Amino acid sequence: MSHAASSSPSFLRAVATVGSFTLLSRITGFARDILIAAFLGAGAAADAFFVAFQFPNLFRRLFAEGAFAAGFVPVFSHLLEKHGRARALAFAEEVMAVLTSILALFSAVMIALMPWVMPVIAPGFAETGELARATELARITFPYLFFISLVSLQSGVMNALDRFAAAAITPILLNLTLITFLLIAVSLEGELSLFLAYGVSTAGVVQFFWMWAACRRAMAGIRFVRPRLSQEVKDVLKRILPLSLGVGVYQINILVNNALATLISAGAVSWLYFADRVTQLPLGVVGVAVGVALLPMLSRQIQAGNEAAAMNNQNRAVEITLLLTLPAAAGIAMLSGPITATLFERGAFDASDRYAVATALAAFSIGLPAYVLVKALAPGFFGRYDTMTPVKISVVSLVINVVFALILMRVFGHFGIALATSLSAWINAGALAVVLFRRGHFRLDPRLIHRFPRIILATVIMMGTLGIARWVVDSIVGPVFGANGAAAGPEFMRVIILAFLITTGVIVFVLSAIAIGAAEKSDLDQLRRSTAVSNKESTTP
Repeated sequence: MSHAASSSPSFLRAVATVGSFTLLSRITGFARDILIAAFLGAGAAADAFFVAFQFPNLFRRLFAEGAFAAGFVPVFSHLLEKHGRARALAFAEEVMAVLTSILALFSAVMIALMPWVMPVIAPGFAETGELARATELARITFPYLFFISLVSLQSGVMNALDRFAAAAITPILLNLTLITFLLIAVSLEGELSLFLAYGVSTAGVVQFFWMWAACRRAMAGIRFVRPRLSQEVKDVLKRILPLSLGVGVYQINILVNNALATLISAGAVSWLYFADRVTQLPLGVVGVAVGVALLPMLSRQIQAGNEAAAMNNQNRAVEITLLLTLPAAAGIAMLSGPITATLFERGAFDASDRYAVATALAAFSIGLPAYVLVKALAPGFFGRYDTMTPVKISVVSLVINVVFALILMRVFGHFGIALATSLSAWINAGALAVVLFRRGHFRLDPRLIHRFPRIILATVIMMGTLGIARWVVDSIVGPVFGANGAAAGPEFMRVIILAFLITTGVIVFVLSAIAIGAAEKSDLDQLRRSTAVSNKESTTP
């Protein structure tokens, strides 16, 4: 029991490391999207770029945050635990060689077949005339997949060695590269979507060499060797395809959403994209951090036969998820209009775009806790080398998403597509939890049972306070965030008032959570100390 308890600080420190840098990534990502919205807007050209960008980005998320990590890290961790670093790194080199060969062939084939692939993933573009542009942009962006998949291998090695910072910084490099290319395009009066597409592929190269240098500093350099299908490599390859469905159902849903959105109207893809980007802030900071930190830790504990420690960390992952995402989801839903107006409404992004994005954002927020719970629960399967169960669950969830989206989009348009995604995410998370419970791999411990209803109550208190605060603000300064198709008010007023509302919500939730026992001050102090230690460690080569 003592070992289980002692593992929590290290888990929190790992979450804090990934989460702090992922927060910075999301901030730079918002800066990127704010600029794209202002200069490119939410019309047909933006739709074409987002489809071209999200197609290889789908594979990035499946590899970097899903299938590859879940297939590679447990095997690497096992070899590291049983045979030492040298054998584990030799295995990583074998995987790198095989992966490079497969990715080079796959990328070349996909680029050649893009004129036939694009009508499938964006069927509505055939009628709007954006098919040729989207095809060209997708061909330019697709090499990103090759480099970022190699980055995911390097990241898996570093994460398994409990060095999380370098990999967590890589998305920041993507955002900064895209911002640079966008500003260059504006200054040269070039085609924005074309410059952004070249920026995507360039970012992949930058990220690869960043991780290559980080691995060398950590004495974990991975050399390119002749491809060889060892038994361990075969095991990883066998897991990647099913794991891509098991972990990546959310990303696949986004791809399906884009395809359906092209059938609704010009701009629908962009509306869903901008709404999804807002939900990616808590999803990325909490979900990716929990999933990345939990998988190698659970894998080592399970391999060592320490089920008590694994159960404790699984409970703490669910607790952290609920504590952070329930209030975030409620706050985003209540402030979807102000958030959209403040972040995006300027330049080519107008009031009608604001309303469309805000409704989609409210729908996406409903599923936010479920998206992150999937990240927290899936390692419970992958750490035990079970790939088929998550696959079956995710396939069912994916089918449900498509069915719901086809039904709801006929009535609610793009809002119905976003709502279907949230519903399928809850089904996915619920099914994962039930199966883990039935197998005896997950039980709610007394601490989680005590805190869960109190987290809900603290969230309700926060929602009531936000409702009152919003009414008071509107009564004093008027509809500064726009209403009934009218444009939003002065930008500085939007920023000040939204910051006030968010700060009010955070303070009320934290105070309420501590007062009613949903969290303790020691928990917040421990997380703060973990963040400080992780930031100090991240500066150490």
